[in-house]
Amino acid sequence: MKKLNNIKRILIANRGEIAIRAIRAIRELGGESIAVYSEADKNSIHVRLADYSICIGKAPSEKSYLHIPSILSAIEISYADAVYPGYGFLAENPNFAAMLEKSNIKFIGPSSKTIKLTGDKAAARKAAQEANVPIIPGSPPVETLKEALEVADRIGYPVLLKAAAGGGGRGMRIVHSPQELARLLPVAQRESEVNFGDNRIYVEKFIQDPKHIEIQILSDEYGNVVYVGDRECSIQRRHQKLLEESPSPFITERVRKEMGEAAVRFAKHVGFTGAGTVEFIVDKDMNFYFIEMNGRIQVEHPVSEMTSGIDLVAWQLLIADGQKLDFNQKDIKNTGHAIEFRINAEDPETFTPNPGKIEDLYLPGGFGVRVDTHIYKGYTIPPYYDSLIAKLIVYGKNREEAIIRGRRALTEFVVEGIKTTRDFHLKILKDEEFLSGKYTTSLVDNKYLGIKE
Repeated sequence: MKKLNNIKRILIANRGEIAIRAIRAIRELGGESIAVYSEADKNSIHVRLADYSICIGKAPSEKSYLHIPSILSAIEISYADAVYPGYGFLAENPNFAAMLEKSNIKFIGPSSKTIKLTGDKAAARKAAQEANVPIIPGSPPVETLKEALEVADRIGYPVLLKAAAGGGGRGMRIVHSPQELARLLPVAQRESEVNFGDNRIYVEKFIQDPKHIEIQILSDEYGNVVYVGDRECSIQRRHQKLLEESPSPFITERVRKEMGEAAVRFAKHVGFTGAGTVEFIVDKDMNFYFIEMNGRIQVEHPVSEMTSGIDLVAWQLLIADGQKLDFNQKDIKNTGHAIEFRINAEDPETFTPNPGKIEDLYLPGGFGVRVDTHIYKGYTIPPYYDSLIAKLIVYGKNREEAIIRGRRALTEFVVEGIKTTRDFHLKILKDEEFLSGKYTTSLVDNKYLGIKE
């Protein structure tokens, strides 16, 4: 097994299951892990599993996990030579990455320049055009209603307003008429300013009932770039993913290959290094269009690991260590089918957060079952952070077997004391539209939440 040569003491600037995932990979590669934690997370498992741990502040994330001075202080007193950001928090903050670069601390991810480019939807869209990657008809960012109306008139309604500097559905509005555009543009601009400190909005053609499919990328510092299969991410509520599977049951092998090659072109064009994801939407005719690139590990990365046999987190670390990929595109053989269920501390009917104490817990197991989690019996889920408490990943030789295994494992997954999304997933696995593989991003909102676009 490979070992780390240049980075040895790695501070994990995150919490929860992704912090534990990083600790395990670091240990296997011969490194030392340094956990940081807020006062609310003092009893978290990642604090116990790490080689060293440092409290960085009070419970709210802006006073701990998002507080850059506290993270920098922890790096200094722990003599860390690298930082693993995981996902969320500071994972895609170009200013944080730039500070580490100036201090000769390795940021385990792309350069600050690349993070800034891929994090700006308008700049990323332009880069996609330059790399000959299909994009949705639209415009550069607009600042005035007049500009937005001109773009919408040119490409035709309905159109989608999207924040240039963010994601997760924030600053996003679907518009069907000039009157709606006049009303919703200021709303989207305000929401974008509040969430991202940037009120720029761009206008693009709205693709009705698309598929959301993404391509996993690995890219080293020597220009070697590969794609590690695709992931179907169309089970979403309010633009937030709930279930992912690999491979997509919808696209053909030809389209899968074309999307992979397009993702590689984009990654090379922007000088990306590390583990990242290029996201696309796909219409009913299998035309695909670039959405964005996430220059970090994704929550749903385990389904790609299960079907490819490639440890993506380990390769993030090895790439940051200056090591070359020891395989090429022809060596990657995706087999079988994997599904990930996000187990959130939420009401399964309304998806409202439901933090609290876990009174009892039983985690499923058996052949083809993996659980990534940080929870345990007696653990109190704090109300300050994301509601994800576990990821259940199942693998089968084909989609049918993976679905059967998923039903069995979900039935075994017992969490008492709080509500979780387990029961929602059991419903989805019986849903005829899901079982057909033809489901789109509108399934959950339309059928289960009664939200019509």
